[in-house]
Amino acid sequence: MDYRLSMESSETLRNKCGGCYRQFNKKEHLVEHMRISYHSVHEPICGICNKHCRSFDSLREHLIGPLPKQECKNIFSICGCRFCLTILESPNARRIHQERCQFSNVNSGLTSRMAALGLRDNAIIDYTSSRSPRVVALSCKMVGGGSDGSLDLCARVCITDESENVVFHTYVKPTMPVTNYRYQTTGIRPENLRDAMPLKHAQRKIQEFLCNGEPMWKIRPRNGKARILVGHGLDNHLDSLQLEYSSSMIRDTAEYPPLMKSSKLSNSLKYLTQAYLGYDIHVGIQDPYEDCVAAMRLYTRMRYQKHRIEAYPLASDPQNRNNYGAWRQNELERMSPEELLDLSRSDYYCWCLDSVS
Repeated sequence: MDYRLSMESSETLRNKCGGCYRQFNKKEHLVEHMRISYHSVHEPICGICNKHCRSFDSLREHLIGPLPKQECKNIFSICGCRFCLTILESPNARRIHQERCQFSNVNSGLTSRMAALGLRDNAIIDYTSSRSPRVVALSCKMVGGGSDGSLDLCARVCITDESENVVFHTYVKPTMPVTNYRYQTTGIRPENLRDAMPLKHAQRKIQEFLCNGEPMWKIRPRNGKARILVGHGLDNHLDSLQLEYSSSMIRDTAEYPPLMKSSKLSNSLKYLTQAYLGYDIHVGIQDPYEDCVAAMRLYTRMRYQKHRIEAYPLASDPQNRNNYGAWRQNELERMSPEELLDLSRSDYYCWCLDSVS
């Protein structure tokens, strides 16, 4: 009996996923798991035990959650950065790294930056100072329309570049009557919209700026002129501007798998900023500039993650479509967990690939 249990345990270990360390009774079950798990070098990985996690929230739970892996928790408590979850060589290295890793709030700089704009319209999209940025962040603030004021209407829009310079800022005049200015969070009053830029005018200027002279049908994610657009909940913002843009150029922190909850739902920008950048936003009246800066900082942090470069990094690349083909089942079952993991590719576009472009 003991011998049989020992054999079963040994078999289970041989069928242990090389990514998430989940164990299976049969090799065929492990192969099926690898077909649908999409483990890759682009996933958040524990710097201690090398476990692959689907998101940084999952990695945080693994390190400091209610039921963490105790060994990893002990090391992380001494040498782990609580913002980027990196493991450092020593407590002193951790202290120095964490001071650099934590951002400060932009509110102090916001006053001077917006004073330069007169807190009115910067109606000309000015990108001469930032040398025509490749990456920009966009955020809108909404007032309410409709009988109950629940319909989102864009009333203010801001665009910034990677250096946190304001490229464009204006109040926008909605196309329908405003029934709720939501002043407690937007700070917008009727007089701000009285002579504001018409929505169609703002839409056209922003579209032209994003496309940067490239026809919409011709936009491609690499080696083109169109700009990468960063933001949080961009579907809602673009809808409010009645603006379409190529999905291949959108980097949305609300929909990026490593920044989502373990349940695969979106995190709020407020939570992401506090957890991964180390400061608070949305305290009192909310400003679109503050949202642009937070989204851009998150994007930048994700973009400069150091991952192994692969010739064909996506599971959807034609070269990877037969990695786990059913016709290879016998061959796959003879592979080790490490070899199976090496075949696996990501099912999402990792933002680190923007730096490779």
